[in-house]
Amino acid sequence: MDFDHIAFTKKLSELKDEKNLALLKNTILCLKDELQPQVFSVEGKNTSNKGQKISKTRAEHIADDLRQIYEAHTIERAQYYLDRLIKGLSETKTSAVNDINLNRWKEYDEILTDSLWVIDRRDSSGAHNAGYWGNFIPQIPHQLLLRYTKKGDWVLDTFLGSGTTLIECKRLGRNGIGIELQPEVAALAAANVDKEADPHPGETVAEIVTGDCLEVDYAAVLGRHGRKTCQFVIMHPPYWDIIRFSGDPRDLSNACGLDGFLAKMSRLAEKVYEVLEEGRYCALVIGDKYSAGEWIPLGFLTMNGFLQRGFQLKSIIVKNFEDTKGKANRKELWRYRALAGGYYVFKHEYIFVFKK
Repeated sequence: MDFDHIAFTKKLSELKDEKNLALLKNTILCLKDELQPQVFSVEGKNTSNKGQKISKTRAEHIADDLRQIYEAHTIERAQYYLDRLIKGLSETKTSAVNDINLNRWKEYDEILTDSLWVIDRRDSSGAHNAGYWGNFIPQIPHQLLLRYTKKGDWVLDTFLGSGTTLIECKRLGRNGIGIELQPEVAALAAANVDKEADPHPGETVAEIVTGDCLEVDYAAVLGRHGRKTCQFVIMHPPYWDIIRFSGDPRDLSNACGLDGFLAKMSRLAEKVYEVLEEGRYCALVIGDKYSAGEWIPLGFLTMNGFLQRGFQLKSIIVKNFEDTKGKANRKELWRYRALAGGYYVFKHEYIFVFKK
């Protein structure tokens, strides 16, 4: 049995003028019975047409909305919930920066909105892998792309690494441009992106530019695709010299001192600001470091450079992490060092979200 979306919505609309709370509740009970288990058999991506099957999750949210109407104590409150459900079934309300239908906001359980992200295990599906030292977990760009981009938008990653962001762009139908300094790493990224299945064949572009992100002409790169701006920028730079990624002096992990690192990141912030579309977002993923027994607040110092270049801070997300290659099998040693040195072992990094 298919779910007749049009007929169901029409029956709800016929209740909008009902003034008798008891009669309205009786009809709501009958409509709830129409959400039978048979409609759960296929995950429907669109319930706007008659005869569509809907997902179990979708049906459960509709059933919950019907329950809320039924449990209302006044006709005014019941009509309020009824109107909200009808809008969720018949209208789409999205913002300028993403495809989230705010009339059906309850259904986006997978999208994080809290500022603390506790992620137990990295996504290793498809072409994603942890083979490149220092790459970030795919859930980070996945979440950010869902929140701050629409299908078909252009995403710029200034530190592409092994291609995590472009893989997520490919999955979600976004166009991606990634900048990578090291040719061998750029080749690895290209192989990973090519390996990922394309659910939107011919609809998106994935370009990898080998070069220094501080010297790349972003306007020219975008211009090759008929673009003047991008809609989202994501950065996962080296956390200064915690990991030395190469011997190239242009590599930020080889920056000359803290001031040198911060100056380069501020310059990069200025460059991407010029090509980011007005009103759109930039995300910086970065952590802190220790040096000579002192905690260096690298994340916040870098954040200040972005604010000084005109960005507006929208959110600070704290993301947990467990074992890293540098600390693998050394938990006891790091715990001893923490107890002896008066500090705490790093278990987090930051995601700063800025708006132009």
